[in-house]
Amino acid sequence: MAVLPIHVLGASVLRQETTPVTKVTPELLKLADDMFDTMHAASGVGLAAPQVGRTERLAVVEVEGERHVLFNPEIVLEEGSIKWEEGCLSIPEIYGDVTRAARVIVRATGRDGKLFDVEGRDLLGVCLQHEIDHLHGKLFIDHLSFLKKRKAMALWEDEKDKYPDLLRILTPDSVNEQGDESERL
Repeated sequence: MAVLPIHVLGASVLRQETTPVTKVTPELLKLADDMFDTMHAASGVGLAAPQVGRTERLAVVEVEGERHVLFNPEIVLEEGSIKWEEGCLSIPEIYGDVTRAARVIVRATGRDGKLFDVEGRDLLGVCLQHEIDHLHGKLFIDHLSFLKKRKAMALWEDEKDKYPDLLRILTPDSVNEQGDESERL
């Protein structure tokens, strides 16, 4: 297993549509494991393949000990509305309140190659929606109002020089100081 570099805002891979996974292979299972290692090194709760420079439709999430590997995830049910302060491992130190569905059911293919459904509320629901957005080239800042997005981008201007080549390099022992779990998607 390995900790992978995280692509940050400005990297073109973050804005690309991903490619559906047609078969769960040992290589993709290793990628999922490496994504968990990377997510943990960054103190995150979710990570999508584009964030590590890959174009497969794959995301991993872990909230309150509940781990999910999601190949080709899609939201099949949305209910209600919730506002949540989000951050992103690809936009370190930038946060914003995003309104999302309060409850979702996501259908995906799991590690075993079989379809399954996962219900998400609160942080898990927000995380699932956030990671699925990544798989379609969308970032949490795209949900912000014009003025809030402009403010976030101004803050990012001060941060981005910390990431040469638009890469965030972590080690397995990295400790991220991004705040509480609810902010590290």
